[in-house]
Amino acid sequence: MLNVFWIVITLNILGLRDNILLSNLKKQIIDCTLCPRLLQYSTNIGRIKTKRFANEQYWSRPVPSFGDPRAEVLIIGLAPAAHGGNRTGRMFTGDSSGDWLIKALYESKFANIQTSDHKDDGLVLSNVYITSVVRCAPPNNLPLGSEIENCSEYLLKELQVLKAIRIVLTLGLVAFHTYRRVCHLEPVTFSHGKTYSIDKNITLVASYHPSKQNTNTGRLTWKMWTSIFRTIRLLLISESD
Repeated sequence: MLNVFWIVITLNILGLRDNILLSNLKKQIIDCTLCPRLLQYSTNIGRIKTKRFANEQYWSRPVPSFGDPRAEVLIIGLAPAAHGGNRTGRMFTGDSSGDWLIKALYESKFANIQTSDHKDDGLVLSNVYITSVVRCAPPNNLPLGSEIENCSEYLLKELQVLKAIRIVLTLGLVAFHTYRRVCHLEPVTFSHGKTYSIDKNITLVASYHPSKQNTNTGRLTWKMWTSIFRTIRLLLISESD
């Protein structure tokens, strides 16, 4: 009984330490000034705004990751949307990509609500942590290679802290290859819905990004999208056996 007691205490201390590390990392991300072009663009978008959000105060800073610090599933997107995360201050919140992602997470029991409107809407993720390749909204959704390189240090630090991760879902080609590069993996071909065994502990899942460009054209259908999360659920079950 004594050994069990100390194991529980140790796990709680490690969990608290990881929460502190993630909290400090979020602050570093918010205060980041490594990419002047992105900061200027994010600020200008928040100043000019768009008609439907003309009365809102934009976040207009680097957007931190969020989710369950003990998550087994890590989702890597591309970047905050100019009038989504850059406005609301939370990734995949207040835009169409967020609508698709959070609804799918809700239906697969990773989220407590099926909408993601603003960062104080009560959304809670279970067993999922959401991050992105770059943390600022890029012009035309196209970050430069140097900007991806700058932001990769934050992704690497997150991977070091999030020790429970077993499934990595990359949304789009850039996220797929950025994760591969950060982890020094061998070159592999991106294919929607394909899974890749990274090692005995981690499985990489590739998906198209749920952007309007993909969903409006039918390149990514709702059936294809929800199939990704069924695959993740099956992987979590099979790997726990």
